[in-house]
Amino acid sequence: MTPHDPDCTVDLGPAVALFRSLADPSRLAIVHELARGERRVVDLTRALGLAQSTVSAHVACLADCGLVASRPVGRQSFYRLTRPELMTLLGAAEGLLAATGNAVALCPVYAPGAHPHAHDDGVRAATA
Repeated sequence: MTPHDPDCTVDLGPAVALFRSLADPSRLAIVHELARGERRVVDLTRALGLAQSTVSAHVACLADCGLVASRPVGRQSFYRLTRPELMTLLGAAEGLLAATGNAVALCPVYAPGAHPHAHDDGVRAATA
């Protein structure tokens, strides 16, 4: 595990891209479903109630990020998670949400449905 860089000299772009790839509810649901084992797109559409085109696009995004890989079997492809660390990350996120009492859901900047650019710098403004 790479230690945290308190001086922030590391390029944060890849971390931002990773978290953005997981920020979409449909992609996160796909990740959770794939954590249970390999699935075809048709399996994911049935389990999640999403359109085939939607699932395919999200799986392609996750594959582009290196989080999902496919295994062809005849005319079908079975998708799987490529990195076990992903589940460790999601487990840590769930632990953090439990520890904060899901406070992020109440945050006016980051809560579901909040305007993504509520503050120009992306940081909650201090109240006087």
